[in-house]
Amino acid sequence: MTKRLDRVRRTGAGSAMAIRGRRQVGKSRLVQEFCDRAEVPYLFFTATKGMSPVEAVGALCAELKESCLPADPEQVVHVSSGSWPEAFRVLHTAIPLAPSIVVFDEMPWLAEQDDLFDGALQTAWDRLLSAKPVLLLLLGSDLHMMERLTAYDRPFYGRADTMALDPLDPAETADALGLTGGDAIDAYLTSGGLPGILRAWPHGTPTQEFIRQECEDPASALFGVPESVLLAEFPSPDQARRVLEAVGSGDRTHAAIAATAGGREGPVQSGSLSPLLRRLTEEKRVLAMDEPLSVQAGKPALYRIRDHNLRMYLGVLRAAAEHSHRGRPDLAFRLVQRRWASLRGRAVEPVVRDALGMAAAAGELPWPDAETVGGWWNRRFSPEVDLVGADRAPVARRVLFAGSIKWLGTPFDGHDLAALRRDALQVPGFETGTSGLVVVSLSGTDGTIGADLVWNADNLIAAWR
Repeated sequence: MTKRLDRVRRTGAGSAMAIRGRRQVGKSRLVQEFCDRAEVPYLFFTATKGMSPVEAVGALCAELKESCLPADPEQVVHVSSGSWPEAFRVLHTAIPLAPSIVVFDEMPWLAEQDDLFDGALQTAWDRLLSAKPVLLLLLGSDLHMMERLTAYDRPFYGRADTMALDPLDPAETADALGLTGGDAIDAYLTSGGLPGILRAWPHGTPTQEFIRQECEDPASALFGVPESVLLAEFPSPDQARRVLEAVGSGDRTHAAIAATAGGREGPVQSGSLSPLLRRLTEEKRVLAMDEPLSVQAGKPALYRIRDHNLRMYLGVLRAAAEHSHRGRPDLAFRLVQRRWASLRGRAVEPVVRDALGMAAAAGELPWPDAETVGGWWNRRFSPEVDLVGADRAPVARRVLFAGSIKWLGTPFDGHDLAALRRDALQVPGFETGTSGLVVVSLSGTDGTIGADLVWNADNLIAAWR
């Protein structure tokens, strides 16, 4: 953003940037800090979900009048017609000839309420705003709509640079909290790398101790941040919310989700569930879909909550929050302790796969041709192989390795290795003596493991360095 503001200062022409990122990732705070430090006049307008065009345009004019952008606030005309072209003309008049910043936060909510908004923005930018020395920042949490804003078939195509703001990764989370090894991975799985939670996390505090402390505070960010995400994305308890909660409770297959999300009439019909899962996966991106990886196409696909903090919240923290609200932090923390090992063991799998995938891309694995890392299972889920490395996905030409994740307080031993060797043979494309074996263990190994690659928590964090 600083680079683009410098360009505005140097050229005297406008520049636009679209910034997308999931809720609570810190977009608004980052941009507000930037505006405060830029030492130029700025307007920061935040849209409200469900607001009509008349209300939104009126709110923009009121915010513009109160901002430091216009030289004479009394000259700002209040637009009562709900016309965005008219509102943008008022904005153009208020923008000074010196460098300035205009921010539209939660911009997808404006486009959601008025189909003409995108076109009006494009016209105003081309004919009016871009001729002035203004940096236009368009922020949004709806990732699909923000990507569509600058897509080739949309009015604003080619007019704005794009930036994706992600949560902190495991290494950044470790550095922010002063944690190492398994403690750092636990902190990442709990917080999801979200700044709103990390700011409340005392430096150097292990995850279990932090959760215990937060159970004594019903207003804790650990509970409030994911709940605010749910309320913003799914304000009413509709079918989409029930499907999301079914996945969060541990249902992974299409059939299991349909049964849990159904009602008195029975499971959700496939004709309704399939497009809903597709929307939650591809548009909302609140779910992720994993497919078995081998040299043969496999089924079934498995669904999971994409955001780690939301996954942990739906899995246990929401129930713990209910105990906390009733003044029973002891019961809240005991519930977390009971479910922790199983939740953590499943939640760490995509983190491990991502870490190995990045190491493969960097050429740091013993298999130079490895380009993707996933898992494998059959229709009976017997066995489930945690890790499969291959040359491509979802159908590979070669399976380069298979592996097991043991994220418990005991080391990976000979019995675990024997089970891995037995299960790996069922992965289509795995060849004994050619394909390798990988072990990822929280507590290391018993010293007798004959795997080709052994990783621990420190190796996972190092993959993000």
